[in-house]
Amino acid sequence: MKHAILALVLATAAAPALADSYVPVKDEATFVSLVEGRELSNFFYGVSLSVSPDGNIAGSAIGWDIVGNWTWKDGYFCRELSWGGDPIPYNCQLVEARGDDRLRFTVDQGAGDSASFRLR
Repeated sequence: MKHAILALVLATAAAPALADSYVPVKDEATFVSLVEGRELSNFFYGVSLSVSPDGNIAGSAIGWDIVGNWTWKDGYFCRELSWGGDPIPYNCQLVEARGDDRLRFTVDQGAGDSASFRLR
């Protein structure tokens, strides 16, 4: 049941990356400067995450805990997660910023679906 809910949330939240006011985040230092001490949230879908400079990810999505790790590799945010104890496979994602308050992550190095988050 939980996998069906996650699939629904991700499918509904996901949209192809379009040319708009988002600009690629090209290096780890810029990424860290955007997320350090801030929460990534998508309140509509009940997602709240902290991405720490030391490579940890923690938060929740629709009532289940999310934990994981991340690294920056060849210009991409690469992460491995567990959601409510279920693994979410390793994936490297294109990160784009809109101003200093929004981030968009696009799976498969920018070739897949996207999810946007507000930085608080």
